[in-house]
Amino acid sequence: MQKYDITGMSCAACSARVEKAVNGLEGIQSCSVNLLTNSMMIEGDVDSAAVIDAVKKAGYGASVAAGAASTNQASSSDDSNPFDFTIILRHRLIPSVILLLCLMYFSMGSMMFGFPIPAFLHNHLAFGGLQAVLALVIMIINRKFFISGTKAVFSLAPNMDTLVALGSAASFIYSLCVLLFTNQHDFYFESAAMIVTLVTIGKMLEEKAKGKTTASLKELMKLAPETVTVLCGSADGDAEAGAGTGAGIEITIPIEELKEGDIFIVRPGQNIPADGIVVEGAAFVNEAAITGESELVAKQKDDEVTSATTNVNGVLKCKALKVGENTTLAQIISLVSDSAASKAPVQRVADKVAGIFVPVVLGIAVVTFVVWMLFGKEVGYSLQRAISVLVISCPCALGLATPVAIMVGNGTAAKKGILFKNSVALEQTGKAKVVILDKTGTITKGEPVVTGVSSVMMSEAEIIRLAYLLEKNSTHPVAKAIIAKAGELGVAAENEVINNTPVTVTGFEEIPGKGVKGIIDGSEIFCGAVSGKNGIVVTKDGAAVGIISTADEIKPDSATAVEELKKAGVKVVMLTGDNQLVAQKVGKAVGVDDVIAGVTPVQKEAAVRDYKKDGYVIMVGDGINDAPALVSADIGIAIGAGSDIAIDSASVVLVKNSLMDVVNAVKISRKVMKNIYENLCWAFCYNIIGIPLAAGCFIKLFGWSLSPMFGAAAMSISSFCVVMNALRLRRIKTEDR
Repeated sequence: MQKYDITGMSCAACSARVEKAVNGLEGIQSCSVNLLTNSMMIEGDVDSAAVIDAVKKAGYGASVAAGAASTNQASSSDDSNPFDFTIILRHRLIPSVILLLCLMYFSMGSMMFGFPIPAFLHNHLAFGGLQAVLALVIMIINRKFFISGTKAVFSLAPNMDTLVALGSAASFIYSLCVLLFTNQHDFYFESAAMIVTLVTIGKMLEEKAKGKTTASLKELMKLAPETVTVLCGSADGDAEAGAGTGAGIEITIPIEELKEGDIFIVRPGQNIPADGIVVEGAAFVNEAAITGESELVAKQKDDEVTSATTNVNGVLKCKALKVGENTTLAQIISLVSDSAASKAPVQRVADKVAGIFVPVVLGIAVVTFVVWMLFGKEVGYSLQRAISVLVISCPCALGLATPVAIMVGNGTAAKKGILFKNSVALEQTGKAKVVILDKTGTITKGEPVVTGVSSVMMSEAEIIRLAYLLEKNSTHPVAKAIIAKAGELGVAAENEVINNTPVTVTGFEEIPGKGVKGIIDGSEIFCGAVSGKNGIVVTKDGAAVGIISTADEIKPDSATAVEELKKAGVKVVMLTGDNQLVAQKVGKAVGVDDVIAGVTPVQKEAAVRDYKKDGYVIMVGDGINDAPALVSADIGIAIGAGSDIAIDSASVVLVKNSLMDVVNAVKISRKVMKNIYENLCWAFCYNIIGIPLAAGCFIKLFGWSLSPMFGAAAMSISSFCVVMNALRLRRIKTEDR
């Protein structure tokens, strides 16, 4: 997948033209152009120079997009970035409005309200000539419409600028002819100037609103500090030594110069610049920017730290492990940006309409003029109806209906720790009929804990003591549970030394799949699995002395998440490789509809395919063994704490290790799709009603008509309404744990 920045687009017809041009290249598998972000995503084996050349031949500009650092340039203009374009529009708008007010004073004020004018303007040519000059200056200020619109016509791809330019130019040329060849005052100079001014106002409002749609992305980018303090000469092999001794001179460098292995220093109030590991110091860190959790997390030596999180107190010296585009923050920004740049399937209908929209409108305008002339109306009246058709038509609303909702929805989800990798995932997640959940690490914590001790010959503390002395040499998850229990009972440190003599374990042996054994106090102690049960039997010289029961704890929010999914009309299934007895117990505790246990990764994938017969399927997992099922599902969701392979295989990544975010992902998807349908409905209905109204179809029935000025105002407001409706998605409320 390669991303390009596109310049020169003004409406959906433009994006459709670019897509068509690039899709015609040999080797292109898919091409998606996003009007909102002014970007293009392509798949296929094709030279970038050929892609850029094809875009240029279509009448637009293109360049290979920079890395994640440039993702803030989510503009929808052909002028650099959204901030510069807003300034350019303001510079065009202010003189246009001032001159337009002067023009309106003479054209309408004096004619309709009797405003006083200089005596020399009572002359027909002088009066009309002044209006022509004022209108011409306004049109020159807004010449962008005429330049872009004309280029589009010569490229056989007329766009919105073409409609605006034709409407304004037709009003001006007709009025100029009336001025030069008749003695009438039937001028439309104010219409020519008003059309481009009102459309510029609309563009200004639209750009400001669209700037808010990328607010979440901009907020993420601000989390990366511009500079970082490092220990000079601490990189590579000297990193640990430099940190441990405090040696080295502190220097401040641009964040771009930070390298893997560098030791960087983070003081209170500063954001952590890269993913790394603490080598010295201790502090509390606010990780809300990444995880959405407000609770502070303690960090000390050997703990991992994540870019964009904030050091609240204390000084940390950290070794950089991932820098630049490899950091968690950069990857999140890239995911959100690429997702927003991709195209949702629902947009295809709008794109097809947009591709033929402008030529159809031009045809309707011509037909409108001819019909009114045949009905015996004057040229001025017929031209006014045709111009109204041109300027009220709004392909922008169609083109923006989907991408603005996708952008806002993606940003909102990212702030809550839910990352949709593409627009297809965002659209389809809400359509799910079945959600399949892995057990270990997804429904449960994935870390066994000791739930009880059954003693035969010894006390509970003594059994835990013997097990601890053996298991402290093991890295097995059950060993960690026993070590934790020993610490809880206070039998760990005190029982390692008896009568000032250290207790030693000799002949220690770890038997894969069975347990561990060794000699303690002259007796052979064995700790091993109980067949078919979650428990550890402890034996002394071959005789069982007790059983330590263990269980993988269910996450606190798992049952609530399952309940919420079922309320949303989704069937919930648990799919696990664990034994049937344990699986049924966990399934019953959280309330899933079906339990499938004892399956291999291949069988998991097959089960997912079977459930797809019932509708869209979401698979949620965290391990390597879940990867085939994640790929096979319509939507794969990876728990953020899971393996890299699971995350790579998924369409959605949950930064937090919470099943409630599966509920939130479905909710956000459904809200976004509802918003898209509202936008599309508005865009279609606006044009379906507005174009006949402008053409004069309702004059005979209801006496309704529309001047070109009101048509231009309506067109400007149309796109603005679509963007403002999408911004409501920023207020989506999600379920807390």
